Amino acid sequence: MKKISTLIASAVFALAAVNSGVAQTNLGSSCGCPTVSSRPTINLSTLATNGGAADGDLLANTILTCDKLWILDKKIYVPNGVTLTIQPGTVIKGVNTGVPSTATALIVSRGGKIYADGTADCPIVMTAQADPMDGTYSIHNVGQWGGLVIAGQASNNLTLIKNGPFQAGVGDGKIAVADGLGTFEGFATSDFRNQFGVNLTTPQAGYNTTFNDNDNSGILRYVSVRFTGQILQVGGELNGISFGSVGRGTTVDHVEVISSADDNMEFWGGTVNIKNATFMFGNDDMFDWDDGYSGKVQNVFSVGVSSNDTLGTVTGAGDNGFEMDADDQASGNGSGVAIGTIGVGGYRSHPVIYNVTMIGTNKRKENSDNTGMSAICAKELTEGEIYNSVFANFACGLNLWTGNQPGEGTRSNTLSSSGATVLDSYDNWRNNNGTPTLIVKNNTFIGMGAGAPGAAAATLVKNVSKISGSNSYYANWASHAPTATDTTQFYVTDGNIKVASVPGVSPIWVMDGITNVVSSQYSAVPNPVLATTTVAPADGFFTPENYRGAFGSGTNWLSGWAYATMLQTTGGLAPCPTDINHDGITNNVDFLILLGNFNQSCN
Repeated sequence: MKKISTLIASAVFALAAVNSGVAQTNLGSSCGCPTVSSRPTINLSTLATNGGAADGDLLANTILTCDKLWILDKKIYVPNGVTLTIQPGTVIKGVNTGVPSTATALIVSRGGKIYADGTADCPIVMTAQADPMDGTYSIHNVGQWGGLVIAGQASNNLTLIKNGPFQAGVGDGKIAVADGLGTFEGFATSDFRNQFGVNLTTPQAGYNTTFNDNDNSGILRYVSVRFTGQILQVGGELNGISFGSVGRGTTVDHVEVISSADDNMEFWGGTVNIKNATFMFGNDDMFDWDDGYSGKVQNVFSVGVSSNDTLGTVTGAGDNGFEMDADDQASGNGSGVAIGTIGVGGYRSHPVIYNVTMIGTNKRKENSDNTGMSAICAKELTEGEIYNSVFANFACGLNLWTGNQPGEGTRSNTLSSSGATVLDSYDNWRNNNGTPTLIVKNNTFIGMGAGAPGAAAATLVKNVSKISGSNSYYANWASHAPTATDTTQFYVTDGNIKVASVPGVSPIWVMDGITNVVSSQYSAVPNPVLATTTVAPADGFFTPENYRGAFGSGTNWLSGWAYATMLQTTGGLAPCPTDINHDGITNNVDFLILLGNFNQSCN
């Protein structure tokens, strides 16, 4: 019999082989799927009825199998009462129409359901029609199709008088068609199939008349969404994945978004929870919320284009890490109303977030509406909680708005959900304003402000945004400085840390954005792990982790299915967890725990 140490070494070697960086043209072979190139192509429009010149509804409950290559050749809707099931290993490719208003997209309307339940061995991929899935398709091929859109009937704080009427593609927050009912940005019409939430004033046939925060739109698990994000008009775009009033009955776990022309994920209201999400090479914000989003989030890893990439540092690709709004119209929606209260203008955005790692682009150039350069940009009246996270390579760390942004109006004499008078997110954050409703605690900020051109930025700032012109992000920097009281709260009371570097973390990396050749990898795992005094609650969703960032020692929930593995962008990640019981060593105890899944994916 082999010694147990030999078996452990064999197990680790076998698991490491998962991260071999091979192409995904043979996707799903372990679950009986043929090679992608050998699959016959089927246009999804053949399964739908025309609802117009460029869209259609699925006729009935539909199953997409992995023995065919499915072509998304128009906007396809999963209508109310219909379920779309996508089997593991299935590939869907979106056609590039060349016209933003007719961009192909998969839209799960209110009352429809999507069951895209992949596995680590057999993920589900939604990508561009031209993507050969071998890692050679340039990461700058953003916006090749519209993306995935999911609508639900959970809470939002939209009001028609303040957030409407809907204006197609304007992108200024005018998305409401009724109190509680909005239309996704990036759509040319307010067709009811493009709407999310609930019409609280006029009943709609087949839909609720009150919000349902437990609404269930289905499952997204081990799903990769690539090369998306059509721009109808600046500020009015489709994202990688768009969530509108999606409820917490929906499962989103092990999902990645690659090379989106706009945000990777954006949330308009809703209560959906997100776990184990990866975002790479997006052209706008990494994670964006608005209009009362209040889900739970844990284990998010995001990286922009590499710092040597001119599309990042010169032309301004990429934006903030977190972009956080309670109300994009600065209307004060939710003032004085407790979180979770149902009704018109029901509440502020207030998600709770643990264990995030975000690596920025170190960009110093504004572009279009991508003027943000913050790890955390806390905008219009937002609330929320961010704990145990790591941010690296942004111009600044936490950027708190104070209500006097140019063109944004002044939000004075409004109330937070705790009843305190506030101007904006800054007052939601301050301890001296009663109980804070915006909490940024026990996070580590690495290398904020490093690099040229322009003066160095800072980790904690106030009111920096909406300044047009080259390098003007740093204009009049002194006027944006925090007070001594602010600094004490940020570093002492809240336990945030500002450092130039962390062992094991390398946010400066080199990749050719055209050929995708990586000559120098980034690394995202601190070694040793960064300690924290805050642990997520064991509430059935959160996993209590005693470290900062998305990854602990020996833990990699990315594993072999992830796009980062195919491109080999990531250094410093153990290919699979080997210290299974988290006691600091790998030994026979870990092997015995792992044995039940030996020769299986370790996710």
